[in-house]
Amino acid sequence: MSTMVKTCYYEVLGVTREATEDEIKKTYRRLAMQYHPDRNPGDQEAEEKFKQAAEAYEVLSDRKKRDIYDRYGHDGLNSSGFQGFSGFDDIFSSFGDIFEDIFGFSSSHSRSRTAGRAGADLRYDLTLTFLEAAFGAEKDLKIRKSVTCMECHGSGADPGSEIRTCSYCGGRGQVLQSSGFFSIRTTCPECRGYGKIIVTYCSSCHGSGKTTHEKTVHVKIPGGVETGSRLRLRGEGEDGEFGGPSGDLYVFLSVEPHEFFDRRGYDVYCRIPISFVQAALGAKIEVPTLTGAEKLKIPKGTQNATQFRLKGKGIPHIKGFGSGDQIIETTVTIPTSLTRKQEELLLEFAKLDKK
Repeated sequence: MSTMVKTCYYEVLGVTREATEDEIKKTYRRLAMQYHPDRNPGDQEAEEKFKQAAEAYEVLSDRKKRDIYDRYGHDGLNSSGFQGFSGFDDIFSSFGDIFEDIFGFSSSHSRSRTAGRAGADLRYDLTLTFLEAAFGAEKDLKIRKSVTCMECHGSGADPGSEIRTCSYCGGRGQVLQSSGFFSIRTTCPECRGYGKIIVTYCSSCHGSGKTTHEKTVHVKIPGGVETGSRLRLRGEGEDGEFGGPSGDLYVFLSVEPHEFFDRRGYDVYCRIPISFVQAALGAKIEVPTLTGAEKLKIPKGTQNATQFRLKGKGIPHIKGFGSGDQIIETTVTIPTSLTRKQEELLLEFAKLDKK
């Protein structure tokens, strides 16, 4: 993950929040040329500005990332799995077309397409019941993802067929060109940067080196999670290319509401109806909790909306130290129909209450 100072991306590029995609791209091209490391050898400040501009452009040029950033800032991007760039190689690999537009060909920092590349990260949205979120659960997730072709083992060539080294670039995937003070390489036009020429493509993947595969991934969900929680399963994303590592799988959780309990942090709230007789005279009642029924003593003279607390009967803490509480609020119910005898008794009570 990038260690750059997280300044505002709009300020980094010097554009307004209403800037169009064309304005953002135009501004980035200018900054990329100004702070390009080949133009500023040994200048750490220029290198830092070059990296910041690239990261800002990566976010603001992507509608989805830009929307997340506009709404939630840097924390929102981190939660979505955005990691920025690890170095110059990542930048030149991601924006090679822009640098070819600027300089006429790729920078000397560009890496060969045959270098190992990490696979793409995947996202899975999972809905849990209230109790599954409270106490944890185990789920099997069916994931469709790109994996290395089993027939050609990722080479893209038909098994047993010839794969020739590109004679134009000598297998390097790039050819050297020069322009003024630049010592730069451009992607080989013959092999398109792979360094190899496939004579017969694999019939299974048609030369892509990958096929789509459905995999069942088992995930353990800890107790205490809530809507917005995210789990990261390392290596369960799409396979990498040219020996690169697999991406990760991010599981985003949402929790269904409960018909009786309401969660607030690690505490759970509920409302219990009691009769006005129980409220006046006191009573012992049973109340539901997350783990079963519990006895609750209602003192004499309990008023409507009085709250009682059951210690440790709430949501278990996700880090494993104790649980929240259950807060019970009483609702005193008034009967809507009375017998003649009940009315007489209430009238007698009213007379006594005035004395």
